[in-house]
Amino acid sequence: MGDAGGDGDGADEHLVREAEKIAVALGRMFPGLCEVVLHDLRDPDHAIRAIENNLSGRQVGDSATELGLARIADPQYPSVIQNYPNRFPDGRPAKSTSIGIKNAAGEYVAALCLNLDVSVLSPVTLALSNLVATDAEHRDQPLETLRDRNARELRQAVEARAAERAATPRSLSREDKKALVRQLQRDGYFDSRDAAQTIADLLGVSRATVYNYTK
Repeated sequence: MGDAGGDGDGADEHLVREAEKIAVALGRMFPGLCEVVLHDLRDPDHAIRAIENNLSGRQVGDSATELGLARIADPQYPSVIQNYPNRFPDGRPAKSTSIGIKNAAGEYVAALCLNLDVSVLSPVTLALSNLVATDAEHRDQPLETLRDRNARELRQAVEARAAERAATPRSLSREDKKALVRQLQRDGYFDSRDAAQTIADLLGVSRATVYNYTK
């Protein structure tokens, strides 16, 4: 595999060296969670060129995986295999992504593989789920509300409606501000004290303008 001339081999080596820097940086960004392995597909019997944050027990110089061999055999093999289920040798579940790296001739020369240890995250997910859970017997009739039902609720409503238009309240057009104010009026927000001034402050207009928008 590779170009017949030395220039091609040098270019391939440069690609692999650049990918090695990426592998090391990615692994060090997620210590204890994500193993990052760079496979040099030019030498399948000793493919592992770098392994950062080692979770699988493999070593530099170990052979290519089945995915690596598939890429060597078929340049048309998908360049990216994203988020597929995998498993470490000791049985821990993993989520993996494999990125094939081609040279200018369209041949796979390397593969960058990320293996996320999801066994570490699963207990955290369960703990968070239990933490936010509420008793079913109280779900239909809230016993209390833990928010200011006036200014805070109004601010949330204004920001939510602006977000629907991919904007901030102050960046809305005049027509959008008018439509927003009228919707707030229909929804009963003007019943609260100082609502007009709060809306005016949020939209960056005067209180008089807010009242004009309601007409």
